[in-house]
Amino acid sequence: MHETGLDNEAKGSISGALSKLLADVYTLYLKTQNFHWNIHGPEFYSLHKLSEEHYKEMAEAVDEIAERIRGMGFFVEGSMESFLKLTSIPEDHKVYPKLKFIEQLIEAHETVIREARSLGTLADKHADHGTVDMIGRLLLFHEKAVWMLRSTL
Repeated sequence: MHETGLDNEAKGSISGALSKLLADVYTLYLKTQNFHWNIHGPEFYSLHKLSEEHYKEMAEAVDEIAERIRGMGFFVEGSMESFLKLTSIPEDHKVYPKLKFIEQLIEAHETVIREARSLGTLADKHADHGTVDMIGRLLLFHEKAVWMLRSTL
């Protein structure tokens, strides 16, 4: 056991899952900014503001996830190259029509939700209550984001 009550194997497993989640959230953050910058049409203002709220929330989450990894004693792989190797969210270089953009954001949020649930189960198994708490807050945000985005379709 380590002085925190988590052994190195548990911390390694949780940290690895946190790294994947970090890559997913960061990739979604960029997708959301791309949407924010390129959205146009009749609902421009409301979608522009909604996406800004979302990416600001994700910026804080990215920092919190990375700091959790560091707090467990591991370095954070913070390059786009490393994120693209770890993420389950496809990177895209296109500007899509509004509805396609929104559908892609919903799919990406749902990916984050699935990954977060899996990580929450792992962290709970090891009684890592700090990670469980962080994941709970993250899930609430992404579930609400899906609801809000889906409501615009």
